[in-house]
Amino acid sequence: MSKVDFNPYSEAFCANPYPIYAALREQSPIFYNPEWDVTFVSTHEDVNALLVHKSLGRTLDHILDPAEVATRREQSKWHKLPNYQRYISRNLLETEGEDHARLRRLLVKGFTTAQIANQREGIQALADRALDELAARGEMDLLEDFVNPLTVHVIASLMGMPPEDHHLLRPWSAAIVRLYEKDATEQHAQDAEVATTEFVQYLENLLVQRRANPGDDLISVLVRVEDEGEMLKNDELVSTCILLLNAGHESTVNAAGNGMLALLRHAEQLEKLKANPQLASSAVEEIMRYDPPLQYFHRYVLQDMQYKGHSLAQGDTIGLLYGSANRDPQAFPDPDNFDICRTPNKHLAFGKGRHFCLGAPLARLELEIIFNTLLARLPAIRLAQQDQEYHPGLVFRGLKSLRLQW
Repeated sequence: MSKVDFNPYSEAFCANPYPIYAALREQSPIFYNPEWDVTFVSTHEDVNALLVHKSLGRTLDHILDPAEVATRREQSKWHKLPNYQRYISRNLLETEGEDHARLRRLLVKGFTTAQIANQREGIQALADRALDELAARGEMDLLEDFVNPLTVHVIASLMGMPPEDHHLLRPWSAAIVRLYEKDATEQHAQDAEVATTEFVQYLENLLVQRRANPGDDLISVLVRVEDEGEMLKNDELVSTCILLLNAGHESTVNAAGNGMLALLRHAEQLEKLKANPQLASSAVEEIMRYDPPLQYFHRYVLQDMQYKGHSLAQGDTIGLLYGSANRDPQAFPDPDNFDICRTPNKHLAFGKGRHFCLGAPLARLELEIIFNTLLARLPAIRLAQQDQEYHPGLVFRGLKSLRLQW
């Protein structure tokens, strides 16, 4: 048990987890929490090492026999959420071994650097069009009025969802990702199952259309992608689309809100970016380090192991505290200082190794465009209120709103 009071759903932690992370790194860098049944690690050195440790993985399914897998699923009550477990718990993020290698090899062909770069003009046009309508208002909620609609439109368009259906994505995504948090209720579970079921039905219809009439969207690419005779199976296509749509929306929205707040609270950095838009790339990296939208990820122990004097058994859960690792003074000089020119910047916000975020290039591109466009079009932008409220949670960190004026 940690010497530090680690309560990630408390009001204090929600408002600012970083002092608590600092205390953990100093007093309990590796600790077991019986309430969560998780061994947490908080330093950059440990999170960095365990992200690529060969004895850890996102699932145990690939090393267990079918009977053991069935027993574990029964104990986890998979039958209560059949579609959620079938499509959300079996995507690229939740696979290991040969399944993961095959899926990633196929998906990389649909997410090439050139394909992402080709989105720049379209994303810029969307951002400009949105601000054409918002600029005269003199104020907005950055998330509700600008970032949410923009990111939904970008990822939905990339996937090939027709514009009239884009409004469906946000409620589905919110219901699904809410279940990732430890404090999720039975109602949250049922909401996630309903959202997954509706999402799956929609995507299966869209897949039928794209197979019959392929376009240049990502779903059409994924339907056709092939590697040494292998193609994505139908369930894999559906689960991949759900993963990309959810991850491409939720994380980018939170990163944009956290990042704009950091910029507006650090006037010298804000002015530096206004004067030098070419710094947007390094600014995005610092935003992802300083206040990352994904604060926590976990791995399972695949085989009994020892790590720095701690005995870990097969099936144990390791909690990787990204938010803490990214503020570790052993890895980042003056880590609580927000510096958009920081170099090197080896943050872990996108993960590392075989599970490194496939959508990282798209997220980086969107965020660069969002920040540069806002500062160029609304140079007098400022906070409309000083106090901000965050959604409670350990996995995701994001603002409920961000009121701005100019």
